[in-house]
Amino acid sequence: QVQLVESGGGLVQAGGSLRLSCAPSGRTFRTYAMGWFRQAPGKEREFVAAIDCSGGNTDYADSVKGRFTISRGNAKNTVYLQMDSLKPEDTARYYCAASNYCSDAYRYTGRYDYWGQGTQVTVSS
Repeated sequence: QVQLVESGGGLVQAGGSLRLSCAPSGRTFRTYAMGWFRQAPGKEREFVAAIDCSGGNTDYADSVKGRFTISRGNAKNTVYLQMDSLKPEDTARYYCAASNYCSDAYRYTGRYDYWGQGTQVTVSS
């Protein structure tokens, strides 16, 4: 069982930036493909960004492409989401996820096996 912990959320003005981090709470023995998802009140959880095991393949939702960047850290299964030019519609709880599959950057929630508790991002206008 992999437990993921997100951090870095907060309140920011429109146009500002935040950097989210996600890391496993304990030692992991293999590499996982990782993803970020978000969920606003009253809405379904939606895909934001994903990265494969090697870090060489990434995917983004159209709504964040060009503004958000996903990357892997040096520590195994640590992943970051750099969020620039934030908009009020980016307000949501952001979740990190890990997949036992490794060959691609997955945008579907069903591909992910482990989820964090989320971190709140609020963008004021």
